[in-house]
Amino acid sequence: MAPYQSIRERQVLCEAEGCLDLVNVLADRWPPRPEVRDRLANRALDLLATVAPSADARADWFYLIGHAYRTMERYCDALEPLKKSAELAVDTVHAWLALGWCYKRCGRLDLAIESLEAGLLYDDHQAILHYNLACYWSLVENHKLSVAYLTRAFELDSEYRKLVADEPDFDAVREDPEFQSLLTVVV
Repeated sequence: MAPYQSIRERQVLCEAEGCLDLVNVLADRWPPRPEVRDRLANRALDLLATVAPSADARADWFYLIGHAYRTMERYCDALEPLKKSAELAVDTVHAWLALGWCYKRCGRLDLAIESLEAGLLYDDHQAILHYNLACYWSLVENHKLSVAYLTRAFELDSEYRKLVADEPDFDAVREDPEFQSLLTVVV
């Protein structure tokens, strides 16, 4: 790849990522209006369409396409690019996490679980993967696995304890004695 092409590719990826960051960075606290969110996500997609990514950038390029669709809440459209990103950069946890997140919202908890477990094969020390797996196993009412993954998430990062009370995904296991016992353990 010519130096100019490499620089241009990096600029496009950074600009697309910046558009998505503008939408997502403070979205928990100040959610943007859907038309603003979609305009920025579409801008990212338009930018990404201007480059044919090199082999080195292909995983990031696919991830950003999937992230743009996810940002617009087009979760099923996000699946293919996120799968490609995860396959190209198997050790990149954020692609596996985003893939699982989208599968959940497309009603495929089985594939959401499969995606996060694949991510664990490459990095077993990410508390967020364990926490989300605990949520997903709770949703399919497998109390034992939900508690096991939540236990591991707490071992890796005790801050996740603070999220459990407000997490509706755990409603199916809240009455489970092992679940309750896990939450009463003093750290």
